[in-house]
Amino acid sequence: MRKLIVILGATATGKTALAIKLCQIFNGEVISADSRQIYKYMPIGTGQPSGIWKTEQNRETYLVDDIPYHLIDCLEPDEEFSLADFKKQAVRIIQNVHKSQKIPFLVGGTGLYISALVDNFDIPKIKPNKKLRREIENKSLTEMVELLKKEDPVSAQSIDLLNPRRVVRALEVVLSTGQSFAKQQKRAKPLFDVLQVGLQRPREEIYYRVNQRVDQMIENGLMEEVKKLLAKGYNWDLPAMSGLGYRQFRDYLAGEQTLAEAVEILKRDTRRYVKRQLTWFKRDKSIAWIKADDIHQCEQLIKNFILT
Repeated sequence: MRKLIVILGATATGKTALAIKLCQIFNGEVISADSRQIYKYMPIGTGQPSGIWKTEQNRETYLVDDIPYHLIDCLEPDEEFSLADFKKQAVRIIQNVHKSQKIPFLVGGTGLYISALVDNFDIPKIKPNKKLRREIENKSLTEMVELLKKEDPVSAQSIDLLNPRRVVRALEVVLSTGQSFAKQQKRAKPLFDVLQVGLQRPREEIYYRVNQRVDQMIENGLMEEVKKLLAKGYNWDLPAMSGLGYRQFRDYLAGEQTLAEAVEILKRDTRRYVKRQLTWFKRDKSIAWIKADDIHQCEQLIKNFILT
């Protein structure tokens, strides 16, 4: 099987910076495994790495320090993008990277996206139930989460419970079929020979970096970004707008919170997301964990993997 290298870890561990250095060393390209960075017009709130679009081989490619970076900054905020969509596009890109005699690096912190590729999930194609979905969406997020924990505790442990769209979809599937959303994603024969490298930092250091990152986002103009999205007609119920970095400012813009309160809520929600990410990744015993700043150890792991 062809090789695939995965660089994963919690938010703010330094995945992108390390991956770019590794791609420069090993002649690689990045495929993003981040469910939020795929959207256009949202570079600040999603933490997109700074890059440029360039035409290469008759197609537009996003480049970060001259490294092709796929599945980023390419989807309208009101477009649907499912796990099945991600897997299909990621597999196609990885195969194209192989054809170019380069090494694909799957990089990100969305555990379900990574597992879909690494474990080759056979994702169930269940049609949306619009009537049931409306009934679910009439509930508050807290009510939806409690219902999911009751009806499908396995999925409640694996999805982003702060993302209403993901909670709604999981509930829609379990209530329609009577079967766990997560358990319906069965593993098939592996598509690639995979090395998973996880970046470790002490939990308190990650939390500190998260807080610093949010402050930097505000300084870089996150509020202006949110307002521009709303002015374009993108509403709060969209998948993109219900994610981290955006929904936390809804009450502030409605005059029901101060900006300082909204910022603290974003920091808190991001720290909670980090905790769930770490819980997800720790269940996978095939991940090789290294200190986040130890590029030399990572280089050696990759060299050994390529040579086997």
